[in-house]
Amino acid sequence: MSRTPKKLVKSIGSETLKPGETQLIRQIVKDQILVCASNPFRGSPREYADVLSLFRRAMEQGESNSALLIGPRGAGKSTLVDSVIQELKEDCKSFVDSVVVRLNGYVHTDDRHALKGIASQLQLENAAGDKVFGSFAENLSFLLQCLKEGDREHSKSVIFILDEFDLFCHHQNQTLLYNLFDVAQSAQAPICVLGITCRKDVTDLLEKRVMSRFSNRQIHLYPHAAETFEQGMKNRIQLCKDLLSIFPKNGSASHLSASATCHWNQLVENLCTNSSVTDCLKQMYSLTICERTLRNYLLLVVSRLDEDHLELTQSDFIEVSRQFSRNLRVAMIEGLSILELCLLIAMMHQNEIFEYAPFNFEMVFARLLKFEQHSSKTMNVDRQVVVKAFEHLKSLEFIRPVTSSSQVLKEFQMFHLMFVTDEIREAVSNYQGLPTEVSQWAFSDLT
Repeated sequence: MSRTPKKLVKSIGSETLKPGETQLIRQIVKDQILVCASNPFRGSPREYADVLSLFRRAMEQGESNSALLIGPRGAGKSTLVDSVIQELKEDCKSFVDSVVVRLNGYVHTDDRHALKGIASQLQLENAAGDKVFGSFAENLSFLLQCLKEGDREHSKSVIFILDEFDLFCHHQNQTLLYNLFDVAQSAQAPICVLGITCRKDVTDLLEKRVMSRFSNRQIHLYPHAAETFEQGMKNRIQLCKDLLSIFPKNGSASHLSASATCHWNQLVENLCTNSSVTDCLKQMYSLTICERTLRNYLLLVVSRLDEDHLELTQSDFIEVSRQFSRNLRVAMIEGLSILELCLLIAMMHQNEIFEYAPFNFEMVFARLLKFEQHSSKTMNVDRQVVVKAFEHLKSLEFIRPVTSSSQVLKEFQMFHLMFVTDEIREAVSNYQGLPTEVSQWAFSDLT
């Protein structure tokens, strides 16, 4: 059995961290975990090179273009773009003469908000000479005029990054997309438009006039899979070590003493070789290879540091791993009232007896009454209260109606239960203060 990190730390001959040092370390490590640019993008070298070339040609040669970066959530699309911009910022001389405009479909919900966001990032939101922004038409006309003025040699390159690109397709008439793609295609101003989305069918959402001006270039990104599980785990442990360690190049690390930095890095090194910690990482990697999941996990681990808990231990990883892998559906059931939980148990038994046939309120209410009469001495079931509880379960989508017909009385509308037996029984086991007879009813065998 491996020794605990505290014993390992003592073997180094270092003193324990001070509360002020721990607070600073926690902030530095959190920033490293949250800011993807602090760690290089890993995997998918071809896709990375494609986006890098796209941006570089726009900045250095004034080449206009448009493309889509498509991949599932958590594949690293935003991380890839951030890493490309960071690389260009460091080694591209034309970066200072370029502007990066970022829009998000969740924030810029219509073309008016999007134009205001563009104008703000181009520093054109207030005025330009005697021209003051007014109506939507004036905003659009003025912005396009700014983009089209000048030639390639004297115009600044503008990189448009549209996160959640599919949401921009739902804007009225797709006016913004049409004009951006039109400027990019006509090469009247050096602009590059990159849409980021998780929908593979996003081009089907584009209108014909918009599609005709789109380059139809698509870059597909998928989570990087290692050749073997062992190699993947080796890379995952190294990534964990990189995210938790403190490097001299980090500006905030200059406020930390060299001894504290050395002490913390040695602690991280010991933790990453601890069998209990590697088992937690292995369990997570077997479920998902997504880097975002690991970052979220480590963020919860580091958040446990405080004035009373100055150093990370293997128990921190184990406890967070236990919480992280917890079934959220079960947690939702645990938040129900006892009556609502009893209704779910009645539905569960209804499914077991009638082999998952649809049920209605009257069936569930009859089974609940039967339980009250034979097993419970504490429940006092009132029909109107049960109706309200049943409707609450419906609003939470714990039960799903078979049909959407409004001609059937609500007491006789048929439903399906959206939880399996094991989830309900696990919630019953974890439920605090649940009457014993209710717990026994949930685990009773039916013939």
